[in-house]
Amino acid sequence: MKVRTVSEAGATEAFVVPVAEGVPVMEEMRAAAAAAGFSGKAGEICDAYVRDRRVVLAGLGGVGDVVRAGAAVAVALARCRHITLDGHGLGEAQVARLTGAIALRSWRMPAVRKHRDKTAPRLWRIDVLTENAAGFEAAWDTEQAVLEGTTLARKLVALPANQLTPQSFVKELRRLRKYGLTLEVLNARTLRKRGYGALLAVGRGSAHPPALAVLRWNGTEGVRPVAFVGKGITFDTGGICVKPADKMWEMRADMAGAAACAGALLTLALRRAPVAAVAVLALAENALDGAAYRPGDVLTTASGRTVEVIDTDAEGRLVLADALHHARTDCDARVMVDLATLTGSIVVTLGHHMAGLFDNDAAFAEHVAEAGRAAGELCWRMPISARQRRDIDSDIADLRNCTSGRYQPDASHAAAFLREFAGDTPWVHLDIAGVESKEEADDVAGAGPTGFGVRLLDRLVAQRFEVRHMSS
Repeated sequence: MKVRTVSEAGATEAFVVPVAEGVPVMEEMRAAAAAAGFSGKAGEICDAYVRDRRVVLAGLGGVGDVVRAGAAVAVALARCRHITLDGHGLGEAQVARLTGAIALRSWRMPAVRKHRDKTAPRLWRIDVLTENAAGFEAAWDTEQAVLEGTTLARKLVALPANQLTPQSFVKELRRLRKYGLTLEVLNARTLRKRGYGALLAVGRGSAHPPALAVLRWNGTEGVRPVAFVGKGITFDTGGICVKPADKMWEMRADMAGAAACAGALLTLALRRAPVAAVAVLALAENALDGAAYRPGDVLTTASGRTVEVIDTDAEGRLVLADALHHARTDCDARVMVDLATLTGSIVVTLGHHMAGLFDNDAAFAEHVAEAGRAAGELCWRMPISARQRRDIDSDIADLRNCTSGRYQPDASHAAAFLREFAGDTPWVHLDIAGVESKEEADDVAGAGPTGFGVRLLDRLVAQRFEVRHMSS
């Protein structure tokens, strides 16, 4: 998407005018607006021609819901390539966010078809009409960084598992070094030497060895980093406890947590955030062969804790156990947020509307939840009770990776398991199963990968850590 500022509207395919609810529309469009019942509510569109020029009124709502307005514009103008957005009357930050919302809703899944229609219209350029070009461009730099990070996460999730193995995921991460990020990769040999037994076990049955990728943004503060920890299961068969065939193809998205963490690091680098951050990504394919780990096995994790395996399809919490330990000890994280498509039970609980949030620190949990509200990526705080922790006690190991039987609170059990590896570091676990992809488009996002987590993590850094840095 190319965005530029202009001082006057040129000959583009449509002229977009944002309108807040209750504000009178431009005189030339009043008849069309009245006929369409347009009142400026969030997401409303009035599309008409004025003297051979296509004019689109976009409702902002009473409080300026620019995300919904931008998505509505992108849908209405899906067959346009080049449009003009009238930024007069709006603040530069609001115009930039509206532009970003249009661009994000215009994103399309990367096609891998050999024969595809290269002539299909696609919005690729937005001219922004503004009297304060410098102000808009400064705001757009930040918004574009978020856009780039989100689209990176979406692209990674969209790639099929035969094209995104742990090794090719690492290749994608290496491309990010040109933005000032550094990358360290612990391969299978190094993982064995360092005793990362949980991550190694999960990846043992695959032809593609596991890896732990550590992506860093050093910032300018010179203090301990904020850590994002991502589950990167590039495909999940369930292992020996194999999944049902129906919809197993969706398990190519089981690395969405790692994708979001990588996208967040890219965003921080592009906007030159002062805060140091690290993404610790546990990459593996949970496949099965004669070497695959089994139910009943006891694994020794990087922390030294032993884990009895009850279900090999509860693999995400195992790889995260080693990744959390690495973030806490090797990276000396001051706080940790892990993201993972971890459990089906969180989808049963929260549907496809919000992520489940678990924590060991109530204050930090509220900061994460507030960042989600500000970014439009909602979370709901969930419990980890003492009884749920006792449920994963083991007779032969320090703990079990899950329980057995029907009607188990598996999302809470998984969080209780992960909390053991967070130690006393402030930690939040986001179970993003159900929100990492959309089966159908809605009034904000299109169908396919959402990139959930990138905007939340970026907003968390900006609100919680950068503000404190600037005021100190």
